[in-house]
Amino acid sequence: MEAKAVYRFIGSSPRKMRLVIDLIRGMSVDKALEVLHFQPKHASNDALKVLRSAVSNLINKDDSTRVEPGDMYVKEVFVNQGPTMKRISPAPMGRAYRIRKRSCHLTVVVATKN
Repeated sequence: MEAKAVYRFIGSSPRKMRLVIDLIRGMSVDKALEVLHFQPKHASNDALKVLRSAVSNLINKDDSTRVEPGDMYVKEVFVNQGPTMKRISPAPMGRAYRIRKRSCHLTVVVATKN
């Protein structure tokens, strides 16, 4: 059994988010929560939130079966690029430089170990 959670329009670039999620791909949920909790990067807070949501979705998916967080693992986790906001910064001699504020979409899929 598996469940997923998606967090869209995160105000972080996909490149920075991939540094964090590459650490937890394929791990057990308990270990992944621990790794994200003690990770100093700002993107780990968003990843932790989505992972907890995916675990909760799996627990609430079927009331007849009892699923423990120790029996779950991170089956799939990936980041897609979201929309980019374009902003203008003043530059010397009347020019303007473009600032690209990137965003991303994070998807986490957790499954039970069989």
